Amino acid sequence: MGKWQVGAVTITKVVEVEATGGTKFILPQATPEAVAPYDWMKPHFVDENGRLRMSVHALVVETPSRRIVVDTCLGNDKEGRGVPGWNKLQGPFLENMAKAGYARESIDTVMCTHLHVDHVGWNTMLVEGKWVPTFPNARYLMARSEFDYWQAESDNAEQRNVFVDSVQPVFDAGLVDLVDTDHRICDEVCLVPTVGHTPGHVSVRISSEGGEALITGDFIHHPCQMARPDWAATVDYDPVQSTKTRREMFSNLAGSGVLVVGTHFATPTAGHIERDGDAFRLDV
Repeated sequence: MGKWQVGAVTITKVVEVEATGGTKFILPQATPEAVAPYDWMKPHFVDENGRLRMSVHALVVETPSRRIVVDTCLGNDKEGRGVPGWNKLQGPFLENMAKAGYARESIDTVMCTHLHVDHVGWNTMLVEGKWVPTFPNARYLMARSEFDYWQAESDNAEQRNVFVDSVQPVFDAGLVDLVDTDHRICDEVCLVPTVGHTPGHVSVRISSEGGEALITGDFIHHPCQMARPDWAATVDYDPVQSTKTRREMFSNLAGSGVLVVGTHFATPTAGHIERDGDAFRLDV
């Protein structure tokens, strides 16, 4: 678990799954040979054999007025996932969240940066054979363009499963607010459109008492994409746009002092983007 303070806002990481290697399906370009020149990624983000380290985790953002969960990982008991190890998980995610001081009933906002499998799983939990909202006292915020796209998507069988078990039940419960991609959640927290990975993808900007942070979502999956912004993930909806978004975001963030918290970055998970020749790096 990691914890960061940004002014009056606390960001807490709650890990569901951490993995080394096994990420070729996301970033096949990032071979051991290709990442070898980038020593700054070792040992946190690349192991001694050049394999990528990654994480699936949620980020709890506590402001003076709100308790927000940004992305809800994979979830227990889910089926029909394309990655075999993601099916029928039985992990202690909710227990770990409670140990960190955040019982599920205490959450008032869930913010999904997008609606992929590893960002919406704990939106729901299985109770007596039915998918029910995990966070019963929360409003679930989703970008309207993102929701509309995946609601209409019928060709992707896995994503249909995800929508049916992790999105539709909270919508049917009347807990979903469809928002614009630049929506302000509260005084300290607003959304930043970072499209390309999905049609309505957003990142989350935090500003408090002169401090600034950005929770990335999946416009970047791994810090190696700072060194190589042209490495688009295989799951990017529009790889040309996602590459453009990465370049623009890195250029804006470099040297800015904004704490960048990666949604899939392994520990230490957060750092500051700096220019590195014609590309960028993460200083932790």
